[in-house]
Amino acid sequence: MMLKLKRILLIAPGEMTLTPAFERAYALARATGAFLHIVAFDYVPALAVAGLLDHDAMARAREGYLQVHRHWLEQQARFHRCVGMQVTTEVVWARSNLTHVLEYVNDFHPDMVIKDTHYVPALDRAFHRPLDWHLLRECPAHLHLVTSAAHPQPLKILAAIDLSHLEELTQGLNDRILDLASTLAASCGAALHVLNVSRWSVLNDTLMSVPTGSLDNSLRDAIEDAQQEAFEVLAERYCIKMTCRHSLTGTPHKVIGLFARQNAFDIVVMGTIYPHGSDWFIGSTAESVLNRAPCSLMIVKPLPSSD
Repeated sequence: MMLKLKRILLIAPGEMTLTPAFERAYALARATGAFLHIVAFDYVPALAVAGLLDHDAMARAREGYLQVHRHWLEQQARFHRCVGMQVTTEVVWARSNLTHVLEYVNDFHPDMVIKDTHYVPALDRAFHRPLDWHLLRECPAHLHLVTSAAHPQPLKILAAIDLSHLEELTQGLNDRILDLASTLAASCGAALHVLNVSRWSVLNDTLMSVPTGSLDNSLRDAIEDAQQEAFEVLAERYCIKMTCRHSLTGTPHKVIGLFARQNAFDIVVMGTIYPHGSDWFIGSTAESVLNRAPCSLMIVKPLPSSD
């Protein structure tokens, strides 16, 4: 049974400009039949400061400013309503920071959150974690970070799975990655490929992933055989053609980024896990791919813990 996307939330930029995320959100909502809600967080510090001197004048100025933004956003939505899409809009007077975005997401309960990704240089990241990184960790819904909209309705989708966790080779997150990727591919008429970067394994209860080449020969062979078998089982379950199954070796984030770039994928669908708030391997892989995103990324979250 295919996954059903019912509610998509687009976090629009504060500036009144059409960005790649708009194009992708419209295309995915149209293809899946999902309801699309667009929110823009807008905040002008100068108006807030003016309010300290004359509160009433500031309130009028702020309302006038927001009305312009609301009107602009409604104009964008109106055209798509004319072709039968369900689109609503809202402009919120607040900074576009993690607290406000998460509050909004938690109130709206979307199946997917879409926003433009913003490249942040490494030196800046060392001192300040950008919003995209925080959302990787804390956004409860699937998160789609859009880099460009060369093909607003994607033509090629890559599902990057992780078979390094031997105790749950074909369960949980990999299934959610493939559920979402196959739903998007079927809805959009896109080609679906699956990639596993082998030669890595998480051992026992450690939170470290180690290269299998560093292991005893017999253990290494057993792990690699188990991973390949699990890979084929997953690919068969989702009816992925043999020519669209890729098993490569190397450092995961480097292999995923290079493979996606060389093969002109529109979206890479991958998972992220942060058990107990720690920097676990699969989580840092998503962050590392985001640093030099080869294309738009779709970040899949595990099911919420039942404890």
